[in-house]
Amino acid sequence: MSQVQRDGDQDRRFQELELALRLREREIELLKETVFAINSQLDLDTVFHLVADRARELICAETLLIPVVDTDCQHYTYRAGAGRNAAEIVGESLPLDYGVCGWVWRHKRPWWRGVLDELEPADRTRWEIEAGTLILVPMIGKNHFLGGLAGINKQGGGDFSQQDLSLLSLFAGQVSIAIENAIAFEELSKAKHTSEAYQIELHQLNNELTAINRELEHLALYDQLTQLPNRSLLQDRLQQALFSAQREEGRVAVLIVDLDQFKEVNDTLGHDVGDQLLVQVAERFSGQLRQTDTVGRLGGDEFAVVIPNADTELACHLAGNLLAVLEPDFDIDGMRFSVAASVGIAVHPQHGVDAGTLMKHADIAMYTAKRTRFGYTVYDPSEAVAQPERLSLVGDLRQALVNREFDLYFQPKVDLRSGTLSGVEALARWPHAKRGLVPPDQFIPMLEQTGLIRPFTLWAIERGLQQCAQWQESGMHLTMAINLSIHNLLDPQFITQVVPLLQRFPISRSCLILEITESVFLSEHAKLSNVLNELRSHGVAFSIDDFGTGHSSLSRLKKLPVSELKIDRSFVMDMETDRDDAVIVRSTVDLAHNLGIAVIAEGVENESTLNMLREMGCDLAQGYFISRPLPADDFARYLQNTEWKIPRST
Repeated sequence: MSQVQRDGDQDRRFQELELALRLREREIELLKETVFAINSQLDLDTVFHLVADRARELICAETLLIPVVDTDCQHYTYRAGAGRNAAEIVGESLPLDYGVCGWVWRHKRPWWRGVLDELEPADRTRWEIEAGTLILVPMIGKNHFLGGLAGINKQGGGDFSQQDLSLLSLFAGQVSIAIENAIAFEELSKAKHTSEAYQIELHQLNNELTAINRELEHLALYDQLTQLPNRSLLQDRLQQALFSAQREEGRVAVLIVDLDQFKEVNDTLGHDVGDQLLVQVAERFSGQLRQTDTVGRLGGDEFAVVIPNADTELACHLAGNLLAVLEPDFDIDGMRFSVAASVGIAVHPQHGVDAGTLMKHADIAMYTAKRTRFGYTVYDPSEAVAQPERLSLVGDLRQALVNREFDLYFQPKVDLRSGTLSGVEALARWPHAKRGLVPPDQFIPMLEQTGLIRPFTLWAIERGLQQCAQWQESGMHLTMAINLSIHNLLDPQFITQVVPLLQRFPISRSCLILEITESVFLSEHAKLSNVLNELRSHGVAFSIDDFGTGHSSLSRLKKLPVSELKIDRSFVMDMETDRDDAVIVRSTVDLAHNLGIAVIAEGVENESTLNMLREMGCDLAQGYFISRPLPADDFARYLQNTEWKIPRST
């Protein structure tokens, strides 16, 4: 490239930057002018029309409308507008729950094109047609939703951008104060002619305006749900702590806390219960910290804690306190359930000297804690290197599903009364071509996080039924238990996908047992019962897996077609030495039998434990003492050599 060409490219780049700078300067100047102009006006209609004109200019919209909620909170009216066809719309009233304005009213958040990416496919198609090229940000008053600013059609075509959303949101926050001021002074003008109470009312309204300003400041810095500092305030507190630490050669710790399986709470109980849970978690966390510490909500189910003057030892101690405070059950709407969390820790200066690096490294440590289930983990630089490796593994998972690279291993279950081999549990294994055998605790969580668990579970059911059919052809009748993800159970297409598989393979009824976790009890019982009963009518049986570690109670099993529950290995393995575990197992067996439900104990690793279970009346058992999970060929040899009785089909 010649020097002339390079000089030309630099000139063009300079011109582009200069143009962008002028645009930003114009936007800032427009905001200043608008604020000054609006604050000098007390007439409400004047304010509305001024806001409409300036907002339309700010985001380059063909039309700008201002829908305002009526005093009855049942309708909204277009109070002002500017641009194309605005005069035809201003004055029209519509029900509050109608259209995009109704969506913004319900969600208390802006609507723009980017929202479509968050919606389910059906809702996305509907709103894409209904909303068109539209941006609408809410105007929120002191105690209620005032209305919004709606831009229709971008001048010159195209969609409204993230920059448009940011500008219009900032603008709406400023004009909301002005609109409330105009409303307040309009009321004062009327009161002035009626009584001497005018001065008192003026004083009260001035106090309200002051409170509004304080509240707006609060909204900018605090999470509206939990009232904890939000991400912006947290980062500011962290930066201040780092400045102090750098002056005094001190330390600062950052903790990232993420609730485990919070999505299941939202999916099964609804977002209202999930919100109540977050509020209670925030209250518990706040009670465990020092006055100098800051706990805030980053978003979703993720919290962060800034701890000045803290080394790694103190940070780990506080992380342990945060986990311990979650151990007591939460009680929401009469329902009790437990919640756990994963905590990542990063400490200045060894893990980073700036706020962004510390937050990033604490986040990496949190994911390590979640993957390893260690509760809390201190940042390890090697984990940062491993992150791209895990992303690569996700890509390999997708290809493995397409190529059916997974295997099923089979672990036998024994009937303790008859000594008969009653069935097997199918356990997935992934023999990776380069990585070797990838452990299930690595790839199953990835399947859950990516949504690939749905097709994976259908593959496992198909493969399991195929094996059942082969055994029955050889004269053996063994049940096949397969773990079922809550994501499959909540999938409306799941029944229509499973029933054809049941019809394809020539197997006897009740061959397939689907093992579901206790988290399904958080679901709506009517909906859950319909799904389970429909599958039950096709011969599918159900077992509650890892019973005793989740949120359910035996009395609730009566409402569902569950024929079996599995006592978690954590209670079974130490029965001989831990009297409490033995009492829990015996009580569970007795109560389940009273409800007509069979009991299977997993984690049986020696003969004495097996004998204890038999004496307690436990129905079935599985574990390494009986056999480890085996691939199909090895399991066939196991059947030839086992001392347990083999059930033969009649």
